[in-house]
Amino acid sequence: MAEYTPDSFKTLLGKLVKTPECFTPEDLKLALHHLLTPNAALPAQIGAFLAALHIGTVERRPESLTAAAEVLRARALQAVIEDGDTDFVVDIVGTGGDGHNTFNVSTTAAVVAAGAGARVIKHGSFASTSSSGSADLLQSLDCLFTAPSPDTPLPIPKVPFTFILAPHYHPAFAMLAPYRKSLPFRTLFKVLGPLINPARPRGMVLGVADRELGPTFVQTLRDSDVERALVVCGAEGLDEISCAGDTHAWQLVDGKITEITLHPELFGLSVHPLSSVAGGTPTENAGTFKALLNSGDDISESLTPVLHFVLLNASALLVVAGLASGFKEGVALAMNSITSGSAWNALLAFRNAGREVVNEALET
Repeated sequence: MAEYTPDSFKTLLGKLVKTPECFTPEDLKLALHHLLTPNAALPAQIGAFLAALHIGTVERRPESLTAAAEVLRARALQAVIEDGDTDFVVDIVGTGGDGHNTFNVSTTAAVVAAGAGARVIKHGSFASTSSSGSADLLQSLDCLFTAPSPDTPLPIPKVPFTFILAPHYHPAFAMLAPYRKSLPFRTLFKVLGPLINPARPRGMVLGVADRELGPTFVQTLRDSDVERALVVCGAEGLDEISCAGDTHAWQLVDGKITEITLHPELFGLSVHPLSSVAGGTPTENAGTFKALLNSGDDISESLTPVLHFVLLNASALLVVAGLASGFKEGVALAMNSITSGSAWNALLAFRNAGREVVNEALET
């Protein structure tokens, strides 16, 4: 194994600062190994490196994101997926940072799609740029997150919906957290989050808050062997499919990328302003989640904007999963998942699986 030292990192940092256009994916891989190795880079070097990556726009190159994601997945703790080789595992996730603080739509859409038959393994964390992240919402719904150990991978059971907490699988990130939090911009690691799900999903709906990142992310997903994907950016800079109007989208199917424009009308749904789907605290969002998924056919009219917001995104995930041939069929499947109680049951299955793991650990 190569020796990683502040002196060897200094050489890489110099190349990045002086000639960012010549900073190759292999250079980035080597630099990341330094960052993720204790004492291989000085604090000043780490801050300078993250800033130089951002200023030089190296993090916006598809080949850079692919290389970085490869390193981080290799360093992550292993995720052992029951029937992972045969199931078409999917994820729905956003980069965050859009500033709109909407309801937890991707997490809710993930549960709804799972209730409609998708195998969803969502990778996420607690809030960093909003009031309620995916982990915050699920924790408020009494879900437990069990951590694997480096020596004993924790099997992920075959239930429709599973959530894996990013910090549990990427422990090396902890040493970089103080540097990331002290910088006034989103670093490479924030952008990379959606690309490093250790479950390695074969299908993804991935939201970006910056339209310019769309082509970069969809190319990175293709280079990372994702089979089907939809990268989306609401016209307002929303990292979800927008309920308020147009959404820019890049569709990946079997290696072919197509740029399209989505609109609620394509799904057979109404337009709603983003103010009508604003998020609250985790407890408040959990209340909305419960009301939506436990009302059967009698969903309150006040929940219609949130319902349509969820249906838009769940439908897209069902299309990516291969369970719906089009967005209107996806909406019908998602709606049935909600009204039949299947979506709520998918959440309960995940919650119960987590409790079983904890109970088994207490008994041993």
